[in-house]
Amino acid sequence: MKKEPFVTKEQLDEIVKEFPTPFHLYDERGIRENVKALNEAFAWNQGFKEYFAVKATPNPFLIQILREYGCGCDCSSYTELMLSDAIGVRGGDIMFSSNDTPAEEYALADKLGAIINLDDITHIDFLEKTIGHIPETISCRYNPGGLFKISNDIMDNPGDSKYGMTTEQMLEAFKILKEKGARDFGIHAFLASNTVTNDYYPMLAKVLFQEAVRLQKETGVHIKFINLSGGIGIPYTPDQEPNDIRAIGEGVRKVYEQVLIPAGMGDVAIYTELGRYMLGPYGCLVTTAIHEKHTHKEYIGVDASAVDLIRPAMYGAYHHITVMGKEDKPCNHQYDVTGSLCENNDKFAIDRMLPKVAKGDYLIIHDTGAHGYSMGYNYNGKLKSAEVLLREDGTAQLIRRAETPADYFATFDCFEIGKKLIQK
Repeated sequence: MKKEPFVTKEQLDEIVKEFPTPFHLYDERGIRENVKALNEAFAWNQGFKEYFAVKATPNPFLIQILREYGCGCDCSSYTELMLSDAIGVRGGDIMFSSNDTPAEEYALADKLGAIINLDDITHIDFLEKTIGHIPETISCRYNPGGLFKISNDIMDNPGDSKYGMTTEQMLEAFKILKEKGARDFGIHAFLASNTVTNDYYPMLAKVLFQEAVRLQKETGVHIKFINLSGGIGIPYTPDQEPNDIRAIGEGVRKVYEQVLIPAGMGDVAIYTELGRYMLGPYGCLVTTAIHEKHTHKEYIGVDASAVDLIRPAMYGAYHHITVMGKEDKPCNHQYDVTGSLCENNDKFAIDRMLPKVAKGDYLIIHDTGAHGYSMGYNYNGKLKSAEVLLREDGTAQLIRRAETPADYFATFDCFEIGKKLIQK
């Protein structure tokens, strides 16, 4: 699969006149087409709802686009709950899935009427002491342990994951919650990350659907929804085939009809909590080549750094790079593409074959629409870049300004030296 930018060189020439590089750029048209495809893929389930994983891209402008198509918010922290509330997302439109959860976060989730997804059986008492009751609708996160396989391929190792309850704990938790007044139950699980296969969701669904049948039979509770969480990935490398969301939806439908309907559970709603799949391919990091270095290797230095995209430095993750205006030129030069942090792993690419790069060239680093800006940080005193939305009509809209030194020093504002820094 050839990876092509969703923006042209001519468009970038105009955008950078107003918003200097580096910045994250998002594709409104692609986002809308993708969320419509997701809804169509699961239209067979009357209660289907996508709860966008706010952690992936916590930008209210982008979340508002998803909201137009009925998406809720999957929140995992106090500030994510605040963000959702600020844009009018409340009640059952919020799924609060957290772990090692502070009391104040449960309190805010309850105040907003969010559906609380408990990560551990001990959190039942903790939640009740915190908010004074057990909500009528509640969910529990399931971890079956062991390895999660599709055919003979190991997808992930849930047994090593810190998340979720064991099979025995799920049964006990449902009994306790029922005794404490819960009426509608949900089951949630996340067993593999960034899968690029149409088989992951159907296999996960089978595990959860069978667990749901068992729990309803043994406890008599009403299971209202099953949350397949995230895990549907994107093709970061050009040789990967993207997931077919319609094939995935159809695969889940078949398992639903095989497992849940015969058990008299045909009213169970299917929820998802996708982040990477929803926005990943529809964002890119736009950066400018500002230096070249010829030592033991050939280096291209850009004005972005791991502060703007940490995945290559943290995970060794591959992100495709396009040199704008040279898309049809031969990739006959080998470079390390680096940022300016005082860390040797601040590299967007190592030994990457690209067209000859000149200072001033724009580089598009693909697939940063999720877990890109959101994982940024301020090491070396570097400031996080802006976020810009490429509208359907081709215009560019600033949806988050770049940080300034005043932002960086703002937490010193209670000290005299901080006031001086901010004034500068």
